[in-house]
Amino acid sequence: MKRKYLVYQFKISLRDITPPIWRRVQVPSTYSFWDLHVAIQDVIGWLDYHLHVFRLKRPRAKKIFEIGIPPHDYFEDEPEVLPGWEEFIADYFDEPGKLADYEYDFGDCWEHEILFEGILLREKGKKYPACLAGERACPPEDCGGAHGYQDFVEIMKNPLHQEHQRMVEWCGKKFDSEAFSHSEVRFDNPKKRWEYAFIEAPAKMAERLKKIS
Repeated sequence: MKRKYLVYQFKISLRDITPPIWRRVQVPSTYSFWDLHVAIQDVIGWLDYHLHVFRLKRPRAKKIFEIGIPPHDYFEDEPEVLPGWEEFIADYFDEPGKLADYEYDFGDCWEHEILFEGILLREKGKKYPACLAGERACPPEDCGGAHGYQDFVEIMKNPLHQEHQRMVEWCGKKFDSEAFSHSEVRFDNPKKRWEYAFIEAPAKMAERLKKIS
């Protein structure tokens, strides 16, 4: 069966948060890890402001590979990070039940468990990637990781808390930690996201710096 007729199904769960925040998503089997990264950002609800990395093993290998955005310079004791746009999910996820780690934002350290649930045939007329299900809202960016988020939720629930008004102003909106609808998820084009991140945005920054200097 050719890969273009297949989809890979994953369950993505945020670690260290109770009740759990999770999503179930299907993506084309031809996806690279960059493509999967963009789908995760969209299905969870992150804004892709920060760096990310996948950590997992290849089939029949003992070594854990790191896949994401390689830094410009490596320190001697740092593991090599493989470019996500050059590594493909079909070369790593070979059987249902395989797990991978996905970390987003190395400051807040949002750790996700990626569970590979299986390979399915594409449904005629259905668009992929697709979100099938999930529970609870995505935490706001830069809220302090899992522990900071738990504090944030408690403060937002209590109008009498001394930090409540400040948090409302910081968040900029009402926040319902239980709110999530899979039908409202919208997926960005991973190719366009890559072009913006590595071509358009750097070009704009270079132009700004040129004007300043």
